[in-house]
Amino acid sequence: MDNFKAPNNRLTWVIGGAQGSGVDSAANIFSRACAQGGLHIFGKREYYSNIKGEHSYFTVRVSDNPIRSHVDDINVLVSFDAETVFKHTDKVTRGGAIIYDTGLVNTNIHEVTTIDEYASARITNMLEKSDNEFTVQGMLNYAKDREVSLYGVPYFNLIKEFSQQINEPSLSKLTRMINVMALSASMAILDFDKNILAKAIRRIFKSKLKIAELNVAAADYAYNHVRTRFDTSKFPFKLQCTKPSSDILLVQGNQSSAMGKIIAGCRFQTYYPITPASDDSEFLESNQTIEETNGNKGSIVVVQTEDEIAAIAMAIGSALAGVRAATATSGPGFSLMAEALGWAGINEVPLLVSLYQRTGPSTGLPTRHEQGDLMFAINAGHGEFPRIVYASGDIEESFYDTIRAFNFAEIYQLPVIHMLDKAIANSIMTCKTLDQNKIEINRGKLLSEFGLDNEADNKERKVDSKQYDLQKLKRRYLRFKLDTSPISPRATLGTENAIFWNSGDEHAEEGHITEDPVVRTQMMNKRMSKLDVALKEISDEDKLVVYDYSVEDYNNQPSSSDPDIIIISWGSTKGAILDAMDQLRIDRKKLRLKFIQLKLLHPFPTPLVEKMLGNSGILVDIEMNYTSQLGIVLEQNISRRIDYRIVKYNGRPMSASEVYNALLRIQDGDAPRRIILEHGT
Repeated sequence: MDNFKAPNNRLTWVIGGAQGSGVDSAANIFSRACAQGGLHIFGKREYYSNIKGEHSYFTVRVSDNPIRSHVDDINVLVSFDAETVFKHTDKVTRGGAIIYDTGLVNTNIHEVTTIDEYASARITNMLEKSDNEFTVQGMLNYAKDREVSLYGVPYFNLIKEFSQQINEPSLSKLTRMINVMALSASMAILDFDKNILAKAIRRIFKSKLKIAELNVAAADYAYNHVRTRFDTSKFPFKLQCTKPSSDILLVQGNQSSAMGKIIAGCRFQTYYPITPASDDSEFLESNQTIEETNGNKGSIVVVQTEDEIAAIAMAIGSALAGVRAATATSGPGFSLMAEALGWAGINEVPLLVSLYQRTGPSTGLPTRHEQGDLMFAINAGHGEFPRIVYASGDIEESFYDTIRAFNFAEIYQLPVIHMLDKAIANSIMTCKTLDQNKIEINRGKLLSEFGLDNEADNKERKVDSKQYDLQKLKRRYLRFKLDTSPISPRATLGTENAIFWNSGDEHAEEGHITEDPVVRTQMMNKRMSKLDVALKEISDEDKLVVYDYSVEDYNNQPSSSDPDIIIISWGSTKGAILDAMDQLRIDRKKLRLKFIQLKLLHPFPTPLVEKMLGNSGILVDIEMNYTSQLGIVLEQNISRRIDYRIVKYNGRPMSASEVYNALLRIQDGDAPRRIILEHGT
């Protein structure tokens, strides 16, 4: 390994252990420390659907430059149990390291009851082929043969020594800090500044000062042990801290959309607990008191309901009462919401549904990732009614897109389904500071009282609002007025002199039930034509984003060449695609790439997509589902056919490595028309 060179400040770090043993806390400390040390990170969390005991692991990729996805290889594996060694050792690269518990080296794989028979068979087969015993030591020998450095840490002995040093006889209390000791051991071999590590520990445990200081002391003890016990100067991977940029923020995915809701003026959210959507509501619950721009204090009411049917019904009622309202759910919960979604559609209720996709069908893989709900979101509910389906590609986008989604809901008076997913919700990354001033609040044709518009309110909010000639309205308020515009001025329940009716039946202008065939046709035309208005008014930049690497060649000279490969995708595959494209620009300098990220998925922006696609290049659809659902939607709306489909549906997010290798195969002419990605633990 003497000739192995590793780049500074570029590595993939993985920590694993039983759920409930502090894996997430350790990973969050590591991520926070790297960010405070001026480094960029992208992290993803993987866990089983039970509460405690099964295997959980957290991958964090670190770099000097912004990164948006994970890769398959591991450079530093941090373990404090046997299962992590068994499950992840084969992914540790040459020159990498494994930190392990010396007390577990004789553990046989068949003694680890949480490893299922399928994984056990794969691992034992690998060990048998490499002529190693079926123990932790066998896995370590396998790694050593591949030039991986091994750092054994006697955790229990360290805990005993540490307890004597601080005069704390309760070992059971101190064993909870093994995760932090393991983390600190990895920081020691990476030459990471332990003062910054201590600062990160204090930040994570800021509400428990005594526990924070105890963890800082334990981390320092483990750090010094490793530095004394091993010659860490020979380990090739290092993390050197710099001054952090003032405009870089570390954000968790389960917080970004919720923060967008706060800024957007959401004042009522409902939910029934479901993974991974619950974190959105729980963040709002813990931040319910809000400082308003006028200096007053406001609040968000967050209600955990008895089921998802009640959740969407309560959100609809709140929207009718005039507040910005939302509900957050995942696939199974959204299934239960379908009927009420239609009620919101026929009554032209502005409603936001945050749909955090996970693996289906039915309960599926409750804590795993998939993009399998696109067709469902577009078609949910019986009959026909307008809705907007909008997708975010990463944590940063989900913040701004949440504000956009509220605007769309109120401008066009319809439900908006904001597509998020487990990969976004359970990831963490550094990104530019979220700027609430980038998007203005627009509440559409909202009447403050009958006969007045909301011009004054909008001026106070510094919003450019359309002007409405309300003098033309009849004195009798018509909530569903048939006019030149399909979007009627909206009064909220209780507005003086604005009486109207809501029901699930077809209705006339004031809301009274009717079965008249002429009125039915007029009302259907009114509602459905909102989608035409939305397609016309929503900006191209909000419909899709183009990452075009064929505009200039690699000497920064203008190029007239068309792209060799055009990628189309949506949602959280964005990061892996962009990182793979960046690597391809380095490795295949003459390869010209173009990526079209669709954000507005319904109504489909056909003319714009056709313009961006053109007629040249190989068209590749990349998605996290079995049937290529975006590909189906695209081929329904444009005449061009997809050449290759790259799909993944094993419950684990796409990595940049997988996308890179698949695109290489396509460019080299060595790929089937449908490429199935399968990496994941």
